Amino acid sequence: MGEASADAPYWSQDRTALAASLGSGPVGLTSDGAAAQLALVGPNSVEDAVHLNALRLLLRQFESPLVLILAFAAAISLVLQQWVDAGIILAIVMGSSLLSFFHEYRASTAVEELKKRLALTCRVVRDGAEQQVSVSTIVPGDLILLSAGNLVPADGVVIDAADFLVTEASMTGESFPVEKRPGTVRPDAPITERTNSVFLGASVRSGTAKVLAVKTGRRTEFGAIAARLRARQPEADFARGVRQFGYLLIRVMVVIVLFVLTVNFLLDRPVVESLLFAVALAVGLSPELLPAIISVTLSAGARAMSKRGVIVRRLDAIENLGSMDILCTDKTGTLTEGTIVLSDVLDAAGRPSKEVRRLAFLNAAFETGIKNPLDAAIVAAGEGAGLTTSGLIKIDEIPYDFMRRRLTIVVAEGAASTQHLSVTKGAFSSVLDICSSFDRDGVEVPLDAKARAELETLFKASGAEGFRVLAVATRRVAIEADYDRDDEREMTFCGFLVFYDPPKADAKRTIHDLNRLGIRIKVISGDNRYVTAHLAEAVGLDAKSMLTGEKLATLKDEALWHLAPRTDLFVEIDPQQKERIVRALQRTGHSVGYLGDGINDAPALHAADVGISVEEAVDVARESADIILLSRDLDVLRTGVEDGRQTFANTLKYISITTSANFGNMISMALATPLLPFLPLAAKQILLNNFLSDVPSIAISSDNVDPERVLRPQRWNIKDIRKFMIVFGLISSVFDLLTFGVLLLVFHANEATFQTSWFMISLLTELAVVLVLRTHKPAFRSKPSQLLLGSTVAVVIATFAIPFLGGLPSVFGFVPLSTAQLAAIVVIVLGYILATEMVKARYFRLENPT
Repeated sequence: MGEASADAPYWSQDRTALAASLGSGPVGLTSDGAAAQLALVGPNSVEDAVHLNALRLLLRQFESPLVLILAFAAAISLVLQQWVDAGIILAIVMGSSLLSFFHEYRASTAVEELKKRLALTCRVVRDGAEQQVSVSTIVPGDLILLSAGNLVPADGVVIDAADFLVTEASMTGESFPVEKRPGTVRPDAPITERTNSVFLGASVRSGTAKVLAVKTGRRTEFGAIAARLRARQPEADFARGVRQFGYLLIRVMVVIVLFVLTVNFLLDRPVVESLLFAVALAVGLSPELLPAIISVTLSAGARAMSKRGVIVRRLDAIENLGSMDILCTDKTGTLTEGTIVLSDVLDAAGRPSKEVRRLAFLNAAFETGIKNPLDAAIVAAGEGAGLTTSGLIKIDEIPYDFMRRRLTIVVAEGAASTQHLSVTKGAFSSVLDICSSFDRDGVEVPLDAKARAELETLFKASGAEGFRVLAVATRRVAIEADYDRDDEREMTFCGFLVFYDPPKADAKRTIHDLNRLGIRIKVISGDNRYVTAHLAEAVGLDAKSMLTGEKLATLKDEALWHLAPRTDLFVEIDPQQKERIVRALQRTGHSVGYLGDGINDAPALHAADVGISVEEAVDVARESADIILLSRDLDVLRTGVEDGRQTFANTLKYISITTSANFGNMISMALATPLLPFLPLAAKQILLNNFLSDVPSIAISSDNVDPERVLRPQRWNIKDIRKFMIVFGLISSVFDLLTFGVLLLVFHANEATFQTSWFMISLLTELAVVLVLRTHKPAFRSKPSQLLLGSTVAVVIATFAIPFLGGLPSVFGFVPLSTAQLAAIVVIVLGYILATEMVKARYFRLENPT
């Protein structure tokens, strides 16, 4: 019994003394002790513990550069004692911010609730009993129980272990699993040599262990470098699009504002008035509610998707889901029913065998590593046949890994036994490679080339009929305290395990539906080529378009870039090759989704543009995924893709339409400024216009999307947004200039009449263009959502009412208009709607000639 040293690293200390120093022991912490520790050290998280807080979210609305510009303008007005202007600007700032806050808070609350459904849990020993607790509540001193598929939730030392292999790529960069055992390690040992320690973020590949948590949250090794890892995280496609869009706006804004300022100074107009006008122009061009619109639209999409069984872990993954044009998936449970049944147990001659069934049962029943449906099927069939493990003692386990593709169990068949029985089960070729003989009616016969060919023929025949086949081998071994992979040799081939997992009845239809959406399915499987080809034919995939893992390993990257997009079936693939396939597809310009739920899927899930997993997946797969399906069903994913595309389409509607309308108005004001003896609109009028036009825009998140818009993948395209902005913005400018001519030449409008008339026309055209450009069809053939239509009509009514509302017009500088002037406004707006419809029809016909 050693003593814990406060100065010595935990991996070099005696584990019993270390546990005692943390207030723990064989029965773990008490519940009260764990609660006290949690209060002391905080949640087990490397992220900032930022809780959803209404005040914090409200203050965030005022962090926008656009809001700061307005605040600066208000400050100038206050200094110059322009009380009315300052009050109007501040009122509009508060109105916009509160509107944004209300919708974003509602959206954020909903998303937080969705995230809680996916919170990780783990098994710990507390109060002497096993409990399931949230990972965030793990504290130093907890005894954590780990098994294959778990993520390691804290840094700690191994107390007990059985064939415990972990992958520490997040810490060491080494992709191959390493074995961890109890013991002590020298104090100066680097991470790679701390064989008695596990680290937060590692994943368990096989075996089981009991671990004493020593460091949690930011105190862990991973926590120390988490900030650097986050800084290196690649920018998502959606975030990149928003950033590039912002750069586009800034360039346009700078040019227009500098031009207007220069003209006003040359015309000797008041400096303060010119500055306020320029600031208002900048704000008028910018869709200042864009962050709120994106948050509200994506959150609304996430809520809608959750109702259909698709949980979004990262909001911008919705865009990636909508842009996906290739989906890589395994076949089990996705294209097949996932209810694997042990159909036949055959000896080496292809005859039913009770002995092979017994050996397979022992292997599956004693296995403690990766739980899988194949073992479950073997155990269920064995128990149904009356088999038990009674009288047998498990001595050791050589766990399954994805390189050997086999698992070995060593058992003692009685206390008086002078030898142990080694039973290996695994992929046919992997088991055959370690066999030197085969069983013929209870006699071991040398395994020559002819016998190997006959076994291969039996294997292929079952595979060609759609059956999955594993092999079983055995050997009597000398009694030893420990066994390893080197003991898997000179074995006797015993027979075959034949499994059947029928194709899903609707798999063929679902694949057709995904193809109709522009998504091509690629099966990436570790299973053999014969079974996969049979399934491919059943579900409508090209069985001849196949690439094996063996062939793939010989290909250079350039050759794989050429072959991957043309291949439907990747078979006999190892985990590292899965990731390589995904990256090859991305390299050729595809947006790749990857659906997986196993330990070996984690690298590919992380590499994919959108990682998709299922609720019952292992921890490491769920944490690597962006989207979680509550049901492992491609049809559920299809609805998720459609929802994702609808969500993204609505986001782009706001960006494209609002920017084009604002751009047209700003160009018009920039052109009118040097030609008019007064400003075309006062700064407060521009701000009011912008605020009122944004009110219906919030409702775009609820808008209906034309079915044609979801039939193909959608991606950010700044070039298209710029073209859209210029084309439809200039149409708006043409009608603005027509308005100027009518007001000045026909009505001989003074400053107040001109500004009132153009304010109404500018606002009405912005409202109208949303209803016109929200669809590629004629507006009357595409029904908007009730909320969008209702809010638009309400603002239209308010627009006509504003000039006649008591004291409000005088505050903003508006005056009542004559019937003739109002009629002219209606005619101009109707003409604008008609012209936009005509240009829209030609624009989208040229953009989409098919």
